Amino acid sequence: MNGSLRTKLSLTYSLVAIISILMISFMINIFLGKQFKRYTIENQERKNMELVDLIGKQYAEDKIWNYKAVESIGINAIEQGLIIKLEDNSRNTIWDAATHNNGLCKQMIEHMENNMSKYYDSNDGKYEEKSYEIYNNNNVIGHLEIGYYGPFYYSDNDMNFIDTLNKNLFIIGILSLFLALIIGLFMAKVLSNPISRVVRATQNISNGFFNNRVIEKSKTKEIDLLISSINNLAETLENQKNLRKRMSTDIAHELRTPLATLQSHLEAMIDGIWKPDKERLISCHEECIRINKLVGQLKSLDEYESGNYGLSKVTYDIYDQVKKIIYNFQADFKNKGININLSGKRELVFADKDKVSQVIINLLSNSLKYTKENGTVEVSINKINNEIIIKIKDTGIGIAQEDLPYIFERFYRADRSRNRVTGGVGIGLAIVKAIIDFHNGNIDVKSILGKGTEFTVLLPVGCK
Repeated sequence: MNGSLRTKLSLTYSLVAIISILMISFMINIFLGKQFKRYTIENQERKNMELVDLIGKQYAEDKIWNYKAVESIGINAIEQGLIIKLEDNSRNTIWDAATHNNGLCKQMIEHMENNMSKYYDSNDGKYEEKSYEIYNNNNVIGHLEIGYYGPFYYSDNDMNFIDTLNKNLFIIGILSLFLALIIGLFMAKVLSNPISRVVRATQNISNGFFNNRVIEKSKTKEIDLLISSINNLAETLENQKNLRKRMSTDIAHELRTPLATLQSHLEAMIDGIWKPDKERLISCHEECIRINKLVGQLKSLDEYESGNYGLSKVTYDIYDQVKKIIYNFQADFKNKGININLSGKRELVFADKDKVSQVIINLLSNSLKYTKENGTVEVSINKINNEIIIKIKDTGIGIAQEDLPYIFERFYRADRSRNRVTGGVGIGLAIVKAIIDFHNGNIDVKSILGKGTEFTVLLPVGCK
């Protein structure tokens, strides 16, 4: 069963906290157990040596043992879990804890054994005895046997320490789990809220509502990138939707005018209002040519954009090509009072000459249409690295900033008047871009409304 991101994150944080506490507790108990075991063994040996030294000091200069002091030491040792037996050099018993109080000795051993069995179910501990020689002035004066529960044991204080440690670890575990749940819920909310908003936005997009945007900000790089991508997708789809609507309107407009003209002329001739003379038929023929030209442009554009159009590439001088095209336009520019200048030098390029001519002619035609009298058009050709750069800059009416991103779209026209003076159906620049893309080149435009426009075409030099 699928769970929400918030639930999964909360459970993950809790699981990590539980595993961490269990691992820490396990490692602490293992590490502490080893260290404690080593400490108790060393501590036991230290106590034995201290006891041997203390008993040795009870041997007087007159070679008589201080029985009362030895007894006091022995009784105190029993309370610490040590059963001692002191013998002189002749193996005669001076003091024996078992003889003094055998019941208490057994009770202490059983108590230690019970303590150890609580923590070590498979404990191999047992009662052990060690014998030590007692020296006085480098002479052996007796023997001391020390019995204890070995190889190590935990005293009541040691047991209390271990119990307290485990209780504290348990409390820390509960607090950590509680804290992990709080942090998990908080992080889950921080991460899931923008994602949930993105999900709702994508659902709206799938239902055709593109104006919905995700306004939440996230400090997580990937989520912030996801939000940005969804917003860009929505904006792109909204723009495409608007472009499709506008394209449908433009196609209808471009086809309606010649068809309406044809219809009216033919109806007039059918009704006998007009005679089907040569002039009338030529007018109808021109409208048919106009429609056919529009259909042909659409077909060409589709071939370019689909990549099914083959290019006939040759190596030629692009400067000479542009120069000839400008020469052909010279009369048109002169009649309109526009100065046109060409700068650059001979540059060879490997491209489809006819298609590149179509690009240059289209861009120069636009400059001619939208540049007023006494304006200027500057054309330059340069080569940087392995690219030919063609710039066509005019002092025309310019293009609004909101129109710039869409001027290479089909049927898009910044000039919405569509009058016969400016002409065009909004396909020319789309074809230009398709041709440049087909050459693996690039085209860019900069414009300031009322000041002019600059097109920059980049073509790879290429090779045979």
